[in-house]
Amino acid sequence: MNVVVLYFVLLKATVSAFSGLGALPVVRDELVTNRRVITDAQMNTALVAGRVSPGPIGMYIVSIGYFTAGVPGAIAAWLALITPAVIVIPILRYLGARADHPVARDALNAIVIASVGLTLAVLLPLAATSVTGPLTGAAALAGFAYVLHGSKESARQ
Repeated sequence: MNVVVLYFVLLKATVSAFSGLGALPVVRDELVTNRRVITDAQMNTALVAGRVSPGPIGMYIVSIGYFTAGVPGAIAAWLALITPAVIVIPILRYLGARADHPVARDALNAIVIASVGLTLAVLLPLAATSVTGPLTGAAALAGFAYVLHGSKESARQ
């Protein structure tokens, strides 16, 4: 895959994401389903690498770039990952207090909710690829229970 095209595909994903895994639906649709340059197994490996390494949750994008086009792909993915932050900082500086408008806040909340739904829709096929037997199924259920328990605890605080 052309590195410039990879940059723009991953830029589209990172610009439309408000959380680390929010880019996952776009990345899977573009690179696994449409272009078939990586597999679900490589996507899972990239997610694991991004989750166990220190740094932002969205760092899995760099691993996906590496799986797609080697070191140049990883560099293109890193640039796609940092471009939205580099652009949004001057925009927020310009907007200042105007960004706290109720309509803008409601629009952002709607985008976040839609992002959660899309992420869940993508995680189901990835989970089907990852759960290969009773041991991995038990690990997946234990992890889900742990996350669910943690979210209940944080809601109480």
